[in-house]
Amino acid sequence: MWGARPGDAGLDFGGDRVTPGREGWLRAVEVRTGAPAAFRRLCQLRVAPYSYDWIDNGGRRSPRGLTPGVDDLATGQRWMTIFDLVAFEPGEQLTFRMATPGARWIFGDILITYAIRDLGPDRCRLVAKLHLPPPRGQLERATRPLLAAGDLVMMRRQLLNLAALAEGDSVVT
Repeated sequence: MWGARPGDAGLDFGGDRVTPGREGWLRAVEVRTGAPAAFRRLCQLRVAPYSYDWIDNGGRRSPRGLTPGVDDLATGQRWMTIFDLVAFEPGEQLTFRMATPGARWIFGDILITYAIRDLGPDRCRLVAKLHLPPPRGQLERATRPLLAAGDLVMMRRQLLNLAALAEGDSVVT
């Protein structure tokens, strides 16, 4: 768990409805802007991963500006190259499922829910929950700590980037 607070775990995550009873890892960050601006920035995950671009975006920089139309949501859309949108609540949360065969073979049937927890007009929390299947064997059991460490590093960077960009979006110029 990184950045998560007790109230974050009590959110109703879409991934829990899609695949109930799974192990879950929480990651969270406070965002100094309202929930609508944070959700709009979260929708940018449709065009780029916003983590370490040299690792997970082919060296291309994730866009700093807002891309028109990415908040037009529909299940089945491809997000962050390897995920499909499987459930959403506009303005509140997005749930993705690992979609590409190679990624599913390596990591398993992982789902991620990104939720916005509204804390008032100028504050919210961006909370991500990974919904993990039981390990498929000894190798996956043995490598689960490596997955946790790698995910922590990558998702921490992603959430911090999204928070900073959302905060910048809400600045009146």
